[in-house]
Amino acid sequence: MSQRRVFLRIKDAAIRDRVADALVSPVQTEDFSEAGAWLDALLANRYDLAVVDATGCASDALWSLAESPALAECEFFLLSDGTPNEALDKATSRSGGFHFRAPYDIEEISEAIAEVAAELEVESEPVATPTGSQLDQYGLLVGSARPMRKLYRTLRKVAASEANVLVVGESGVGKELVANTLHQASDRSRAPFVAVNCGALSPELVESELFGHTKGAFTGAHKAHEGLFAQAEGGTLFLDEVTEMSLEHQVKLLRVLETGEYRPLGGSQLRNTNVRIVSATNRDPEVAVCEGIFREDLYFRLCQFPVRVPPLRERAGDITGLAQHFLVYRNSEEEAAKTFSAAALQLLEQHPWPGNVRELKYCVERAFILAENVIEPEHIILGDMEADRDSASTVPQVPAGVPLDVLEQAAIERTLAQNDGNKTETAEQLGISVKTLYNKLDKYEKATGDGAPQSATDSFHPE
Repeated sequence: MSQRRVFLRIKDAAIRDRVADALVSPVQTEDFSEAGAWLDALLANRYDLAVVDATGCASDALWSLAESPALAECEFFLLSDGTPNEALDKATSRSGGFHFRAPYDIEEISEAIAEVAAELEVESEPVATPTGSQLDQYGLLVGSARPMRKLYRTLRKVAASEANVLVVGESGVGKELVANTLHQASDRSRAPFVAVNCGALSPELVESELFGHTKGAFTGAHKAHEGLFAQAEGGTLFLDEVTEMSLEHQVKLLRVLETGEYRPLGGSQLRNTNVRIVSATNRDPEVAVCEGIFREDLYFRLCQFPVRVPPLRERAGDITGLAQHFLVYRNSEEEAAKTFSAAALQLLEQHPWPGNVRELKYCVERAFILAENVIEPEHIILGDMEADRDSASTVPQVPAGVPLDVLEQAAIERTLAQNDGNKTETAEQLGISVKTLYNKLDKYEKATGDGAPQSATDSFHPE
């Protein structure tokens, strides 16, 4: 069992002694309590656990610590005198650590450190070469990498609260799985979990979808409709890609969150709502606020507790583990016994996986279909570039003189057909939001009714 590295900077001798007692597993402790270059050492080296007394630290040092990836790569505990400090708040919320404020409860601090140290000891135990799915799992999430274990601990704690959670992560990392896991681990687990992609909501029907409508509320409302808030009553409402919602409707959502009341479209009676809101975005929400597409007041309402889901490239060891996991379950479904060759696993490990876990899963599915018994590198298709790498001449030439709107429509229709109508994947491949895609498809449909060509591909034939 390899030793874990522990960084200590603790001024209080009593706390330092209790922390030493809590670290019962084999560890290499580096104590910088009296040294002056503690920050350089912490930022320059890889530690498994860090305990830092931030009392009296210079503001520049604390901001360097908050903005460094060092804390995100280890389990950490911050101690302070309790004075409000934006840098410490950012470090804690960004990297999911502990922050204890004076007067200290030494017993509580030592128990928390002992718990984390015990989990690190389990992580350090050698794992045999997997012949099946041997990854850890929490709820619907699978993975044994340190960032995932840290995510599990965070979710376990926040699930017990009623705080609104904003899940931030790249496309394909499993944000909805995180939301569903939060729901299953909460006291609301027996009530409904209702998910909606805000970018896919038609602008004209957002209010009806969220709050419902009465019969006759608008043309075509032939019967009453229960909105998503009513459907999720007592449970969890998951608002995926919430930053894609129009500013007009963000205001209406904010009002419900502030008052706990809403009125169905066309109705006269207010209804009270009892739902927990978990939202998600693949954007940086603070950047979205600065760009004016996400209301700051709504951001603060939704982000009572932020959760960042790590991309697959940051989950060391999970790439091949997840590939084995998907293959084992596929073998079980098909009563097969296919395996990966060492070269295939090495190829998977080296790929950057911009599409994250979703891309890896589809890659394994394709390889399973192509391979007979052993999956070799030639069975692994890594995106469209790999499929066309042998012949750049197969890329269609764009003819001159074709209006840009026709080219755009043709690109959308062909990509949509290639993805069997999957609008989320189509939007991702085209580099636009799902909301924008729906708006353009709606525009094309209306144009068809006005006598325009049924499809841009009818009038666009690249040579």
